Formats: sequence, C-alpha cells, structure tokens
Amino acid sequence: MSELDAIDHAILKALQSNARITNADLAAKVGLSASACSRRLDILDRSGVILGYHAHVSPKALDYKMIAIVHISLSGQFAKTLSEFETAVKRCPNVLVCYLMSGEYDYILRVAARDLEDYERIHRDWLSALPHVVKINSSFALREVMDRPNVGL
Repeated sequence: MSELDAIDHAILKALQSNARITNADLAAKVGLSASACSRRLDILDRSGVILGYHAHVSPKALDYKMIAIVHISLSGQFAKTLSEFETAVKRCPNVLVCYLMSGEYDYILRVAARDLEDYERIHRDWLSALPHVVKINSSFALREVMDRPNVGL
C-alpha cells in the first residue's frame, strides 16, 4: 500500500481509539458501507499498516511495579553479532521493547520487573547472558508520565 488517504486515516484513528469497534460502527464512523470498510480494513491488515490488535494491559495489574531502561553495548556491530544478540533478547520475557541505536550504546531496552530483587534476577540470568554484551547501564523509572501506544493521526 503506497499511500493512505483520508478514509484510511479515519479508519486507523478509530481503531487506535477502540480496536473492538464493530465493522458496522466503524463503517458508519468513516462514511463507508460495511463491505467497503471491510475491504479497506483487509488491505490495511495485509499490507502491514495494521500490525495487530492488542489489549493494553497494565504492568502494575500483573504485579510488575518497576520499569528499567537498559543501555547495552556490544563487542562490535558486525551483522552476525547484532543478529545473535537480537535473537537472544527476543527470548527474554521481561524485555518489553528493544531498539538498535546510534550513538554511545548499541541497544536500549525497556524491561519490566516486579521489584529490585526481580530485576537483579533478570540482569543476572538474562541480560548478562546475552551474547556479545560488554556493558550494561540500567536506570529505573520513578514514575510513568505517559505511554502513548499509538502514533498521532
């Protein structure tokens, strides 16, 4: 899909607000028939514009009270090194986000932990065991100011 038009943007905005909206309600909201809306939605799904439909679950409700921002430096940035690190980090269940970075650190992770003792376990058993890691720098979030799950439309 090369370009998104105003109707596509309206569909995406409505879904970001409520992904559980019925197709009939979505169609009415964006000014399409139900079948036309369904076709548009299918195109947005198949083309990768829509990456999925998710429940935004509170980490605190699951007893994860701590978020760590973790900066990782690797021994090098060879394709094999990056690939091995990325394959391994995806297996760590507490890593919520992983970004390959430019600048001082190679990766930045957002890690959920129940408490400091749990983070120590994650650091020892997972983060320190990741391949090619030479430096780990952890900072702890004091308070979440905002967590915007969607891009503004």
